[in-house]
Amino acid sequence: MMKINQEQLDLLERLTNACAVSGDEGEVRQIVLEELGEGREGVVEVDALGNVLVTCLGDGDARGGQSGGVKVMVAAHMDEVGLMLTSDEKDGLYRFSAVGGLDPRQLVGKALWVGAERIPAVIGAKPIHLTKPEERKKAISLDTLRIDVGPENASKVKVGDRATFATKFTLLGDSIRAKALDDRFGVATLIELVKHAPKNIDLLAAFTVQEEVGLRGAHVAAYALDPDLAFALDSTPARDFLPWDDEDENATYNTRLGDGPAIYTADARTLSDPRLIKHLVSTAQELEIPYQLRQPGMGGTDAGAIHRQRMGIPSVTVSVPARYLHTAASLSRIADWEASLALMHAALEGLGTRDEVLGD
Repeated sequence: MMKINQEQLDLLERLTNACAVSGDEGEVRQIVLEELGEGREGVVEVDALGNVLVTCLGDGDARGGQSGGVKVMVAAHMDEVGLMLTSDEKDGLYRFSAVGGLDPRQLVGKALWVGAERIPAVIGAKPIHLTKPEERKKAISLDTLRIDVGPENASKVKVGDRATFATKFTLLGDSIRAKALDDRFGVATLIELVKHAPKNIDLLAAFTVQEEVGLRGAHVAAYALDPDLAFALDSTPARDFLPWDDEDENATYNTRLGDGPAIYTADARTLSDPRLIKHLVSTAQELEIPYQLRQPGMGGTDAGAIHRQRMGIPSVTVSVPARYLHTAASLSRIADWEASLALMHAALEGLGTRDEVLGD
């Protein structure tokens, strides 16, 4: 089974330290192209929206139907949540808006990198010394916050620039702390799957853009690739703070760190295909790979756009659980990522013909 070693950890570090807020994914896209061989005609393509599409044909003429091979799309999004400068208030102070789902309560005092030159900044708010008691009872809103780059750097940034959290990748024993694990886990995993593409399928890899603002890249990529079925690779929030045991179960959890990859049954955008769920579960059980079923709930992944394309594309999501997603720093377990990679590679190798996979 595939393993996570120092090479994969180094790749994840590069990916998470890169800045790629939705609509400005170039830094991560460049890493993907470097890893997979930019310019290999007929294999690697960048579409008009910025998705990186990679075609790995299996043995035989699967596209002609002679081998019966199945065309499998695997998607992972390159973008991350962040901020955009919207108004210059002079002296290095800027109004801003959120790009993707962010909680304003998490933003005050956070260090940022702004623009392509990574200009250092901080998110400022009125200090507690100057607030009235009634103000402290109200939720913080974005329009009360400012990005402060300082007067000397004011000329180095401009309205429209993206800003992301200035959080560097750090190993904490067997855990990883970083920004943008959603979805650099998926990007790193998909790079490894392309490098070790199974020969029994046509692997159609899609490194997508603008997932955090409406699954836009996946919509375009799925139409272009026209697969028989699809897997979305992502990272999902682990709501596992409370202690639990047989007498005190945390009934509100969706996933837990340390329990392996999360196989989606349903979320706000997708009812996962039961045939693909069954295939993933049976693969995990046969190979004794730890896994968990993500409890149905809110959120969505690229699968939400993929499954509605063309005549319908059977889809499922596999995610690495992580705490504190969509904040300045998330936390996850290396073992969960390794199990996700092993499960996905084995599941792809275990796919038969289209009729075998999708037949009743």
